[in-house]
This record gives sequence, structure tokens and C-alpha cells, in this order.
Amino acid sequence: MADRSLRGIRLGAQSLQSEEGVVFHERVQKTYECTVCKRDTTLTFAADAEIPEAWECRVCGAEAVLRVGDGTVTIDHSADKVARTHWDMLLERRTIPELEELLEERLAFVRARRGAGAGISKLTA
Repeated sequence: MADRSLRGIRLGAQSLQSEEGVVFHERVQKTYECTVCKRDTTLTFAADAEIPEAWECRVCGAEAVLRVGDGTVTIDHSADKVARTHWDMLLERRTIPELEELLEERLAFVRARRGAGAGISKLTA
């Protein structure tokens, strides 16, 4: 039994498919220039695909813009949504004087609680 070996093909070493009859889709290459590190990134797209004006730089992660001829595409960021912080949302509901009044009420409440339990010391783990 040991003198016999199994014969066949190696799994995963070769593909059994061929490229006969395969028609490749038309492709186009576009170059993007990073706005920060000025590196170029060339990407391949399908010829009928919608080409984005901006791409993420592979090196620094900043925005890279599409190069057209000798220049690049100008991207308008005026319509971009600015992230709202918790403070911005709070200011939509309350004014600064209202917030100051609420702060004084809470501080008075905390000071009153501390003053009431001054003789008792609590140890917590």
C-alpha cells in the first residue's frame, strides 16, 4: 500500500476553466490626485460606469480628485451636511440664559444633598 501513490491534480493549484468564449467588458482608467500628499492613484472602471469625482487616497486617506487633462475637477462642498454636535442640538431647544438657570438649580440641589449628609460618610467599593 505504501508503494502506491494517489494520482490526480493538486487542489486549488490550477483552474479547470478556460477563457474561451469570454468577452471582456470595455474598461477605462482614471487617475485621481490627492489634495494632501499629491500622490496619483490610477483606478480601472467599466467604460459605461459613472465615474466619481472624488476618491479616497490610498496613502493618507484624504480626498483625491479626478484628474482631467492637466488639471483636476473642482468639487463644490457647499451642499455637504455639517455634523451636528450635542451642544448644537441643545442650543436648538434652549437658550443660554435657560441653560444657566437649569445649571444653578442642579448645583443648588447637589449642594443641598451634600449639606444634608455631611455627618454620614459612605464608603463604596
